[in-house]
Amino acid sequence: MNKTTNIAVILAGGSGQRFGTALPKQFLPLAGKTVIEHSIDAFEECAAIDEIAVVMNTDYLPQMQSIIDRNSWKKVRKLLPGGAERHFSTLSAINAYGDCSDINLIFHDAARPAVSQRIIEKTVTALQNHPAVAVAISATDTVFEVTDDGSFITAIPSRKRLRCAQTPQAFRIDIIRGAYRKALQDPDFTSTDDCGVLLKYCPEVPIFIVAGDTANQKLTYPEDTISLERHLSK
Repeated sequence: MNKTTNIAVILAGGSGQRFGTALPKQFLPLAGKTVIEHSIDAFEECAAIDEIAVVMNTDYLPQMQSIIDRNSWKKVRKLLPGGAERHFSTLSAINAYGDCSDINLIFHDAARPAVSQRIIEKTVTALQNHPAVAVAISATDTVFEVTDDGSFITAIPSRKRLRCAQTPQAFRIDIIRGAYRKALQDPDFTSTDDCGVLLKYCPEVPIFIVAGDTANQKLTYPEDTISLERHLSK
């Protein structure tokens, strides 16, 4: 029996405009390294990961290559161009592995530099029994469903059924490839999340949830650097 290859795909296609810095936030220095170096280190360290691909905004490919060159990573095998939107970066990775079938793709946001070994290992292990895996934590705040203009509350869903999504999100390659093939035939296709693509276009495929943790936060606002710096400096 052929061994399934577990490939971590580090998604770093953002331009940094929303964060308000000259460079994308994945290049921000944090606890002695750039954000993306912390993210790659986590997957490099995990024995369950066989290979790493980095998907980067095309404007910053040379800068990312220089980061790869100065590190001693053994698993980073591909540096791929990303697109203007999140799903283009996912597609870049899917296309890079052609028609391969014995592959799991483990997609992770570069802006989540504090992902733990437990989360990565649990995600990869879950893929042995499930075709798709998400990482999430329980919602702690009450969530309002509102009108289209955001002015009025229309419903308050029970928190028992709500989870806050994190990454990685992982898939057997044939599953996520098939979902995107269907999605690209939809003229109204939009997406910010790979699990959302699978859920919409292949609703028959169950998505298993691995418990995340609060430390696995996404660097979204400048103030997030405080808690991430504290955690990564431990």
